[in-house]
Amino acid sequence: MLTPPLRRRGCAPRRRPRARRALSGTVCLLALAGTALAAAPAPAADAAVPPAPVSWRADLTRPGTDDVNVRYGSGALRVRDGSVSPASLGRDRGYASAVLDTHHVDRPVNRVAVDLDATVPGAAGVEVDVRGRAADGIWTEWRRAAAGAPAELPRYVVDVQARLTLWNAKGGPTAAVRAVTLTADDAGTAPAEPAPATRAAAFSARVYATREGLVGHTTANGHVIQANDHFVALPSRRALSPKGSGQYSVQVCGPARCETAPVWDVGPWNTHDDHWNPSSVREQWKDLPQGLPEAQAAYEDGYNGGRDEFGRQVANPAGIDLADGTFYNVGLNDNGWVTVTYLWTEGGGDTTSFPTWGTDVSVRQQATTASTRVASLPGPTTVRVRCQVHGQLVNYDGYSNDAWSYLPDYGGYVSNIFIDVADAWLPGVPTC
Repeated sequence: MLTPPLRRRGCAPRRRPRARRALSGTVCLLALAGTALAAAPAPAADAAVPPAPVSWRADLTRPGTDDVNVRYGSGALRVRDGSVSPASLGRDRGYASAVLDTHHVDRPVNRVAVDLDATVPGAAGVEVDVRGRAADGIWTEWRRAAAGAPAELPRYVVDVQARLTLWNAKGGPTAAVRAVTLTADDAGTAPAEPAPATRAAAFSARVYATREGLVGHTTANGHVIQANDHFVALPSRRALSPKGSGQYSVQVCGPARCETAPVWDVGPWNTHDDHWNPSSVREQWKDLPQGLPEAQAAYEDGYNGGRDEFGRQVANPAGIDLADGTFYNVGLNDNGWVTVTYLWTEGGGDTTSFPTWGTDVSVRQQATTASTRVASLPGPTTVRVRCQVHGQLVNYDGYSNDAWSYLPDYGGYVSNIFIDVADAWLPGVPTC
């Protein structure tokens, strides 16, 4: 096995070991949004006067590629088509979602208040969720913020993003959102960041899985479902990835194999049941233990009268929906039990850190160059690898490697060609 050359400064091309030859010929790199950086320190505990809160008004006038079924007109954001609803729920209410621009704050914060200027008819609804990205590039889950009830994030962040979810009754009037003002400050409640070596494993649970199907329908993040698609639905918007991204992903292990798939839809049954979280921070159903979906408790034990949050009689204990490609790939031929690992929880699970090299290195949803690009590594950095798989064979200038590593902080796979070690198959890293 060839030994990799010493890393060089600057932009000169360099040769790589035979197993690791890069697709790109240069190593002049940029700083990546999401690149592992030093964690933001908490504000000084003995500061005499807390820093003033930071406020800004979100721009609602420019719907983006992450938005679903929204329109802006007459000075307000509304549901565009009242017949559209998340595929896995199959409900008769119009649904829309707007993922607003990320706002950078000049100091770490962990609490975000929302002031909403909106008209909401009785049968309609508006929810505002916020999340934050820490200096190391990792996003928190989405947390709901309402008037008088700011969202408290589980860690200090330097970027804040808001998401609007709008509902209207079938054929009824839609909510009209005219303005959203966000105010961020330090609640003094975020814990100190654990050292990488002490991060706990990602949370896992055995849950009942159903096949989503519904080819041609639209998911809660705007993805149009394809035949043999690979994604999952979870019954809470707290872990809904923006369209095309794998920022929140799960590992699903069935009878035949495991697959890592992004969370692109909300359901089945519920929309506020983040059952993977500890009971103390669970959005609803706080009397249920961590890992037990409300639908399972309703089906098996008559919890909540055997009904979901919408009052429907629960017909199966499902806590996850699987797209067709994921469903069959893990070895299911009918609905059944699987083990799900929620890869964004508790630091992304047991990982090993490795240096990378290469220019504009793609992180893909699956271990293939044809898969959706969910992030990029513009420059040499250190990444945390949870597991690795044999995927598409990558060839360049007579060199090749079919190994890919899963990066939980980015929700996707990178070719091992770009991991700056001598081994084509990373030592000490398990198979996904």
